[in-house]
Amino acid sequence: MATLRKRGSKWHVQVRRSGQRAQTRSFSHKVDAETWARKIERDIDKGVITTNSEQLKTITVGDLVNRYRDEIVVNKRSAPVETYIVKQFLRHAIASSSLDQISGKDICQYRDQRLKTVQGGTVHRELAVLHHCFEVARKDWGYAMLINPVADITLPPLGKARTRRVTANELLSLQQTCTHKTLWSVIEFAIETGMRRSEIVAMQWEDVCWDTGTLHIPVTKNGHSRTIPLTASAIALLRNHPRTNECVFTMSGNAIRLAWERLKKNNGIEDLRFHDLRHEAISRFFEMGLSVPEVALISGHRDPRMLFRYTHLKPEYVAKKLHMMVGSV
Repeated sequence: MATLRKRGSKWHVQVRRSGQRAQTRSFSHKVDAETWARKIERDIDKGVITTNSEQLKTITVGDLVNRYRDEIVVNKRSAPVETYIVKQFLRHAIASSSLDQISGKDICQYRDQRLKTVQGGTVHRELAVLHHCFEVARKDWGYAMLINPVADITLPPLGKARTRRVTANELLSLQQTCTHKTLWSVIEFAIETGMRRSEIVAMQWEDVCWDTGTLHIPVTKNGHSRTIPLTASAIALLRNHPRTNECVFTMSGNAIRLAWERLKKNNGIEDLRFHDLRHEAISRFFEMGLSVPEVALISGHRDPRMLFRYTHLKPEYVAKKLHMMVGSV
């Protein structure tokens, strides 16, 4: 039997059946709540939902998270990061909570404790992993009666996007003091293409199409390959770069990170990450006059909102452009 109640702006629906744990969800629209309730009732009638409260008592959040790490996380490109996140959960008290006891209140306590030591964006990403873990358990592992405790809590904001751009003086200083030719080529190429460090490291000569002036990137962070146009400077850099093996740049990601940190330290440059070079490149593309679809083609962003988080146009540049437009009228 399904029961619907409106509390504030949300519709709360609960489905109860004898011998089964009551299932409760919240929805913004009544029609969604009714649709969900009918689906749960059909699943119970078909025997799809068989997990009862007694079974949930024997499984802990730690058990669930461990299985998620071993079966789901290992197949993700973000496996190293998510494995670290799983370790955070396993060290917390919620790991020992049984699945029939874990609640949104427990997740809120985890959220608030973590916010005392890390940024909101970090906690947001951690809870996104936990949310997916519970969803996989509900939909794929037979725990259909399990309530996702992360579903209805307020997630911390992702935080402000970084607006750091490397200055002309900083670039000149870095270039003059960089004794590692490959590192400087990597830095220049990052600014010319907006590619991630991992993508630059994985580049192979066979991916470069000299006839069209493009580069194919088969493996990316979001899992979607892309082919990007190269600037004249990027093509010139590649033509002058020595070929020693199938990879274009013979440096590992960790070697680039360490060399970059040393170079910054030697120049007294603070708060500049290698990833900020991607921000710099994307901002320059817009300043060149490229459209949103054109920049997205290069950067690989599939969501314009994320693309704009990487875009930091200089007001003085826009002002100059406006003055030129007025003068041409």
